[in-house]
Amino acid sequence: MKILIVDDSNMMRAMVKRTLGQAGFTGHELAEAPDGAAALDYLTGNPVDIVLSDWNMPNMNGIDLLRSLRSAGNGVTFVFVTSEGTPEMRALASDAGAVGMIEKPFTPEAFKHVLGGLIG
Repeated sequence: MKILIVDDSNMMRAMVKRTLGQAGFTGHELAEAPDGAAALDYLTGNPVDIVLSDWNMPNMNGIDLLRSLRSAGNGVTFVFVTSEGTPEMRALASDAGAVGMIEKPFTPEAFKHVLGGLIG
């Protein structure tokens, strides 16, 4: 399985990768992008199975990335990893096509809970 981690913080991308491993999701191919625009460019020629994206990023935020993907007909499984966990943000994410949200600060258990049925 190929997973794209999208976050403007190098440290946060590293933490997501480490937490995926701690949650038992090992052996997967991991790719990274520093913002939504770079992720969109990457996804043009590199299909992935799951996108794990922050919400607030420069150049293109996570919700705009998700909306761009959906408007282009890309139905990739999309999960937010963000501190934006308000009910309004959750509704926006769900309405745009996200299948889940993992709130920062996160734990391996949070990854297991949200990704358990998505990642083998």
